Amino acid sequence: MSGATREGAVFGRVAVLGLGLLGGSVALAARRRGAAGEVVGWARRAEVAEQAQQSGVVDVAVADAASAVRDADLVVLSTPVHAMAGLVGRVAAQLREGAVVTDVGSVKGNLADTLPGLLPRGVHYVGSHPMAGSHQRGLSHAREDLFEGSACIVMSGADEAERERVAAFWSALGCRVVWRDATSHDAEVAWVSHVPHALAFAFAATLAHAPAGAAEVQGSGFRDFTRIAQSDPALWADILSANGKAVAAPLQAAGRALSELSRLLEEEDAEALERFLATARALLSPDGVRSPDPAERRPEPPTVERPGGAGD
Repeated sequence: MSGATREGAVFGRVAVLGLGLLGGSVALAARRRGAAGEVVGWARRAEVAEQAQQSGVVDVAVADAASAVRDADLVVLSTPVHAMAGLVGRVAAQLREGAVVTDVGSVKGNLADTLPGLLPRGVHYVGSHPMAGSHQRGLSHAREDLFEGSACIVMSGADEAERERVAAFWSALGCRVVWRDATSHDAEVAWVSHVPHALAFAFAATLAHAPAGAAEVQGSGFRDFTRIAQSDPALWADILSANGKAVAAPLQAAGRALSELSRLLEEEDAEALERFLATARALLSPDGVRSPDPAERRPEPPTVERPGGAGD
């Protein structure tokens, strides 16, 4: 296989294990933006891997994961979080010294505790999490621009040189790189991703009690709020279970807010209700997330510059 054939590639040979929406988008973006010299793909189902090669998502598709990682400079784990440790255990013997393993997992605590101990000497694990995705699933929805403008959280505490290379890879795919340790990552993502999904699913579950004609009058607000409840249930059961401890506090806070809202409605206190809604709105920045107080900001390394050859 060909090695670093694309000018300015961050890594020579990149192996993507798992070719669903995220893995397929990583592979496609890495090829088209020149972040990888060569992209090798593996999927649990052989027909998905074949489709990835035929459609140009990967340079080469292989039938088994161990073959995919052989001689790879970067391995990207794009399977469900609960499957990653087992997958690494199966392929570890084929990882070359100096290789880097990263992932797209939405929960980092268990991975940070487990994966480094499964790797051979000289192979580094640098966790990462691109905050990009869709309620759609599967290789057919993979997009080169999926990561454009999205934050990618790269784990601090890893080997500095390899961490910078992983950050440069995500930058080349269009991401804005930020740095967190695993504990901070799981706590923060619980608020801005995991609990919003949980609440959307919970509301969708209440629709069993909606009036029969409600579906005929739904508008854009309903569709906006429930879109993420159309996400893959198996995937989100995996994520929410893996991050259950961090999800508990924001979920309880949301429950208290709903109880307060219910109380104000029962009391028919329009002024207090307006104050409640105005306070809630004020906590949102234009991007939809509360802007952190300057005193809460963590020092971060300088922004990673996009390497040459990684076009938009």
